[in-house]
Amino acid sequence: MKVSWTPEALKTYYNILDYLQTNWSNKEIQKFVIKTNKVINQISMNPGMFRHSIQKNIHIGFITKQTCVIYKLNPNEIVLIVFWDNRQNPQKLKY
Repeated sequence: MKVSWTPEALKTYYNILDYLQTNWSNKEIQKFVIKTNKVINQISMNPGMFRHSIQKNIHIGFITKQTCVIYKLNPNEIVLIVFWDNRQNPQKLKY
């Protein structure tokens, strides 16, 4: 299935990359990008493979222990909604 990114997903993804660039090495950034691409590829091949959220058609794909991607299943596409740092207060997450 086709995968599209919301502006919020792009913003939060780049925020994570900025954080990694500031606090970690290029090797860690590359590992994160590779893991993210792998998870997005898995989602496109098997959209329902990750855990369901409380809301209908919303799923949570884990990239690393600290990071996940929240995505929505639409009939013709998968929409990446937001990248989430799992160390944040979960009550802030609306999904």
